[in-house]
Amino acid sequence: MKVTGTTGPQAPTSGKSARSASGFSLGQAGGAAAPPAASAAAAPTSVADVSALMALQGVEGPLEKRRRAIKRGAGLLDRLDEMKLALLSGEGDPALLERLARNLREERPDGGDAGLNAVLDQIDLRAAVELAKAELRRGEA
Repeated sequence: MKVTGTTGPQAPTSGKSARSASGFSLGQAGGAAAPPAASAAAAPTSVADVSALMALQGVEGPLEKRRRAIKRGAGLLDRLDEMKLALLSGEGDPALLERLARNLREERPDGGDAGLNAVLDQIDLRAAVELAKAELRRGEA
């Protein structure tokens, strides 16, 4: 390989030689091949490809939906239990009501099971009734 300046004689170049902005040239030896270019399939080629990959990551199976539905129901039952204990001890904690309302507003995934959905409906109804009763107590005070 011969490096030449812009004013000196240049080596014979093949179609694969690289020429830099400073005028230097790197000629290829006869048998040496240029390293292969990066494959276009290795990286996403457009925003649509990236969006498709992200959408696939967000897809939930039926077991994941069921798990999330059960977790939400258990959380509501925990908040209702905390509220019951606070009422029995004579403490009215507005933070408990806010947590219960926030848990109730969370999106409920469809568990895919009619029995599970019926139980979750009952839990949601009980939480809504308790929130309404708390609002009435707050309005009377």
